[in-house]
Amino acid sequence: MIYPSFIKENDTIGVCAPSAGLVMPTKINKLKCTIKHFQKNNIKLLETEHVRCDFKGRSCDAKTRAKEFMQLINNKSISGIICATGGDFLIEILPYLNDKDILNNPKWIQGYSDPTCILYYITTKLDIATIYSHNIGGFGMGTWHHTIQDNLDILKGKNIVQNSLDKYELKPLEEITGLEPYNLNADSIWKSNVNNVDISGRLIGGCIDILTEILGTQYDYTLPFIDKYKNDGIIWYFDNCELSCEDITRTLWKFKECGWFNHTKAILFGRSACNNSYYGNTFADTIIESLNTLNIPIIYDMDFGHIPPRHTLINGALINIKYKDGTGSISYQYK
Repeated sequence: MIYPSFIKENDTIGVCAPSAGLVMPTKINKLKCTIKHFQKNNIKLLETEHVRCDFKGRSCDAKTRAKEFMQLINNKSISGIICATGGDFLIEILPYLNDKDILNNPKWIQGYSDPTCILYYITTKLDIATIYSHNIGGFGMGTWHHTIQDNLDILKGKNIVQNSLDKYELKPLEEITGLEPYNLNADSIWKSNVNNVDISGRLIGGCIDILTEILGTQYDYTLPFIDKYKNDGIIWYFDNCELSCEDITRTLWKFKECGWFNHTKAILFGRSACNNSYYGNTFADTIIESLNTLNIPIIYDMDFGHIPPRHTLINGALINIKYKDGTGSISYQYK
């Protein structure tokens, strides 16, 4: 596994919009606040041309989005890349990426939701670790929650342990400026199909809405990846944005039938942003019933994904997961 160089003081992080762009006033406010936060941490941000553009969910056409991403890859003064935001159409840029240039210039690439496309592809095909955590606006609240500082510390190379949180945001505050803090109004309780977990393996995953679109395409390098790291064992994580419980059932069935869960030691789920079901199924029942034949630990309602605050997940790293009595921790080894 290739681990890019960590971010240092006075480094520059590139910001591009490979999916949607930032145009709403509240999102622009967040971006401006993010710039100030990074300046206080002695880190500069460099935006590509179309970060603050958007038309029907795309910052610009696919070729241009890919070109701007590759410009940051090939820019020797850029130490890492953070996606502007999520969206729906990042997958369109995959045909225009240059694998050789990405391999020759490994950098930390970060985002969540739609950026799953690019993170997953780069880790599974090119064996470069990537980060599933905040898009650039996530750094833009007025006062940072400690998980945001944890994210930056991990980018800087601090090998911290991320413990399960006490509270999460069940219902956000009304967004007026965009700088509002998290509304921590619900208890965070991890859940599992087993009582105790202390397990390590190679981490891979992302937004399940996007992974189901990658499956079976020429950009699906899942099977070679999990076979390469079968001796470590695979730990999957899934973040659900919009899939109904019925969609989740069908998607997990496809993953199993295609061999994605070969060599899997555990599967992790963040809190689901969508719990719709035509038949009245719960998200918890859906995932347990879909995966019970694997006879492995399933931990869910974890602190990552679309419902904040969110932990930082490193695709390709060796992860240790501990769980007991509704709490747990995440730690990494860079091997």
